[in-house]
Amino acid sequence: MTLMHILVFGAVALVARLFLREIGRGWLLLAGSVLAMYWMQPAMPLREMDFWLPTVTLALTVFSWVLITPETVRQERKQWVTGGVLAALVLGVALTRYLGATGVLTATRPPQTGAVLMGLALVVGIAWLLGRFTRPAGRVLTVAVVTLIGLFVVLKWPLLTVWFSAGLRWLSGQAVERATALDVRWLGFSYVAFRLIHTLRDRQNGRLPTVSLQEYINYVLFFPAFSAGPIDRLERFLKDLRALLGDVAEDLGMGGKRLVVGLFKKFVIADSLALFALGPQNVGQVTGTGWQWVLVYAYALQIFFDFSGYTDIAIGLGRWLGIRLPENFNAPYLKPNLTQFWNNWHMTLTQWFRAYFFNPLTRSLRTARKPLPATVVILLTQVGTMVLIGLWHGIGWNFVLWGLWHGLGLFVQNRWTEWMRPRMAWLEARPRIAAGGRVLATVLTFHYVALGWVWFALPTPTDSLTVLLRLVGG
Repeated sequence: MTLMHILVFGAVALVARLFLREIGRGWLLLAGSVLAMYWMQPAMPLREMDFWLPTVTLALTVFSWVLITPETVRQERKQWVTGGVLAALVLGVALTRYLGATGVLTATRPPQTGAVLMGLALVVGIAWLLGRFTRPAGRVLTVAVVTLIGLFVVLKWPLLTVWFSAGLRWLSGQAVERATALDVRWLGFSYVAFRLIHTLRDRQNGRLPTVSLQEYINYVLFFPAFSAGPIDRLERFLKDLRALLGDVAEDLGMGGKRLVVGLFKKFVIADSLALFALGPQNVGQVTGTGWQWVLVYAYALQIFFDFSGYTDIAIGLGRWLGIRLPENFNAPYLKPNLTQFWNNWHMTLTQWFRAYFFNPLTRSLRTARKPLPATVVILLTQVGTMVLIGLWHGIGWNFVLWGLWHGLGLFVQNRWTEWMRPRMAWLEARPRIAAGGRVLATVLTFHYVALGWVWFALPTPTDSLTVLLRLVGG
């Protein structure tokens, strides 16, 4: 989100909170989230993709709702009304092409109206087929989850992204040989995929509440959290969405406070640190050990203030709309070990991977016919989880190494904790030594995380190794 996006979203949320009640809030969120999705999508070299990618996001959301919803609920009149409103919104965005030579709501001019009508007809047809020939259980949900993961891999793996871009260029009549991995910038897809997979998996496990199409769209595309999280859970979101609005003064006060704090974090602190934080542009310009540490520290602080700033903004806007989004950061750099760091850094992402990968994998390994030793299970699950989190940011060796760095660090910390367990009574009896140990552990944990960001910030392992050697005088 840019500053302009945030200011407009804030004005919409403020007006909605002051003048709308529960009956109109759902429709406002629906229209606002759909239109915001188109508005935030950046321009791309691929012709008209700033219109089609948000449209596909909306289509995937509708398809997922059809797959998780019983037929009796799908046939309710209000679901058809919501579907009609969605089609009208998409068509309305497309009709802005007649308001000027460039895009009004979209980054560039939308496609021809005939093409949009054909696209809408295709979406309706696929949704009808899914509703007619599938049921909210069984293999079809697994196929949907695998499809989302496959699409995610295509977008995150540069080689596949180039092929995908080449295919889109061929379809639109553009030069195929000019395709690059930077052609496709699908804003918000990562967080949308997390929400969709969460609902599909919970439907498989019988834990998902029944939800209307309007509520599902609002949950998946909720505009304050669309592009940068946090990753909310459907049942928690519904609790707020269906509840009566609270005290206006309290919501405006608390939301405004978080909004101001978030703006200061992102646009003052983080953007200032970004001027000299470690990155591909300056990795070869600084060779001294001392200044190299300055760059690493600046990046560690910049990524925290940037990301936590966006989270504060999303929570503040959500509070104005009567939605209390979950917290995502809780002073992670002040924690004495890696486990506590990850329990307080991007908490909703950590909880998502714990629920849908770490815990199932741990149960599977421990209940296998020939169960592995507990130490091996801990190593495999921790390293596997962190490597996957790394690959979620991008499929490349630098993200794999970042995941290994944290996975192995968590394993070593787990073994150290087990070794220290019988010695804790002695340590707790000496509060000064214990306090000093906590300070030392916090400093060591921060530096381990900061050094890990070197793998994250730079595009190749060679660049990262070069920086790590400079940090120790190499």
